Amino acid sequence: MMEKILSHRILTLFPNAIARKLLLMLIFILIFWVIYLASKDHTKFSFNLENHIILNQGNIFKKYSHSETPLCPAVSPKETELRIKDIMEKLDQQIPPRPFTHVNTTTSATHSTATILNPQDTYCRGDQLDILLEVRDHLGCRKQYGGDFLRARMYSPALMAGASGKVTDFNNGTYLVSFTLFWEGQVSLSLLLIHPSEGVSALWRARNQGCDRIIFIGLFANRSSNVFTECGLTLNTNAELCQYMDDRDQEAFYCVRPQHMPCEALTHVTTRTRNISYLSKEEWRLFHRSNIGVEMMKNFTPIEVIPCNKSENIKKNCQIGMKTPFPSGYTLKKMWITAFCKQIKFIETKNINDCLERKLIYLMGDSTLRQWIYYLQKAVKTLKYFDHHGAGIFKTHVLLDVERHILIQWKKHGHPFVTKKLFSVKDENYIPREIDRVAGDKNTAIVITLGQHFRPFPINIFIRRAINIQKAIERLFLRSPETKVILKTENTREIQENAEMFSDFHGYIQNLIIRDIFVDLNVGIIDAWDMTIAYCTNNAHPPDYVIQNQIGMFLNYIC
Repeated sequence: MMEKILSHRILTLFPNAIARKLLLMLIFILIFWVIYLASKDHTKFSFNLENHIILNQGNIFKKYSHSETPLCPAVSPKETELRIKDIMEKLDQQIPPRPFTHVNTTTSATHSTATILNPQDTYCRGDQLDILLEVRDHLGCRKQYGGDFLRARMYSPALMAGASGKVTDFNNGTYLVSFTLFWEGQVSLSLLLIHPSEGVSALWRARNQGCDRIIFIGLFANRSSNVFTECGLTLNTNAELCQYMDDRDQEAFYCVRPQHMPCEALTHVTTRTRNISYLSKEEWRLFHRSNIGVEMMKNFTPIEVIPCNKSENIKKNCQIGMKTPFPSGYTLKKMWITAFCKQIKFIETKNINDCLERKLIYLMGDSTLRQWIYYLQKAVKTLKYFDHHGAGIFKTHVLLDVERHILIQWKKHGHPFVTKKLFSVKDENYIPREIDRVAGDKNTAIVITLGQHFRPFPINIFIRRAINIQKAIERLFLRSPETKVILKTENTREIQENAEMFSDFHGYIQNLIIRDIFVDLNVGIIDAWDMTIAYCTNNAHPPDYVIQNQIGMFLNYIC
């Protein structure tokens, strides 16, 4: 009966046959669409789409509570995982396990012998001096394998000159140590045994066993209530957790969630060293201060280097994309002189200002880059400090020259960041995300450094971050190929009792990784590792004259 009434009304309203057919088609389409949406759970789809849009418009860190113990770090896309695995396998081959039973069977600086190959009374500037090193243990027995962590340096104190030497490991207990004689005068040679191969093997094994030697402490603030809880790159607990996750790059950070507080209430983080070690008591003997950095060439007399009227090869001006050899240069009268390109000296304030005019410079990394901000503020009086608010030395630092349209900004890298001081996480971002926010042009430059804060953690965490930064730089070059990107490598630091976490061996491996991952990118390299060996600073924060020469290299790259 209803169908007849409906048909009668349609015929009355739409007497035209064509109009009636169109109406029936529209009714059938509407019915089909309603059935389809119901079968596909349209409500759920709309909710997920809305959340996806919100996530991309807001903070990259997704926060939620979780009761299970997360992985360290979270699982990433297959391509990145394969690259991490490949690099790890290469490193494992380069640092094989070494048998260790007693200190007496490890490499001895005293019993090892170093011999100059083809010795001469005098040498010419520019020549290469080669030394053959044969290592023996404390019992005087010749070792049959390599892997010792050595540091070679030539120097002339009167000239305030120094340069790194290159060490080639033949993996049979012998090494070739090569020095390029960059300057004339009396030159002394040094070869330090930083760690024997057994110590290197122990450090490598211990490093990759866990993330728990550093404890992170998070401050949650909710109105007048402040609560501290444990945080970390991974947490071995069944407590309810807050997860701060970068889904794209699979970078994760966790905190135990305080009662009656949301995960968004996390405002600050600090760190402490936990009394955990993956080294045995016998292995720890290898890292006593007296056994680190022992001289292997005590009895060598200085050599004489003369000019010999040799003609020098004409070098091109320093520019982005140049491959840097090792050693990449030397220091003479405290000035850094590159071995692979022609430098312009930026000493006068006017020259620096002319170079920096209309430049946007983003410094991304640790406190060794923050030193650049401090130095430039003192050296270039036209650059004024802009108070970015916040508290402490880890807030964003900005220098401005409004007249010349210069902006220089330093921002710390994301977790892990190891310090006893509280730092805010409200402006926290990983370097890849910061690079993604840079529009870029010919007057924009980015300087990146990381490594010191990664030393206490498994190497795969550092590899993942380096790969993510590489991908971000590639995205930057697609939208702005004229933007200049410079990598400042990690520098050496003071010799500490806690070699398990902060040994320069960890920094050396990280520098190898950086060079491997970024080898095909059109970036500039400031070899801070080479510089700090040449200057023999042995300080996590080198003195101003080293910083001045790092900035000098940077200015050569961008001007």
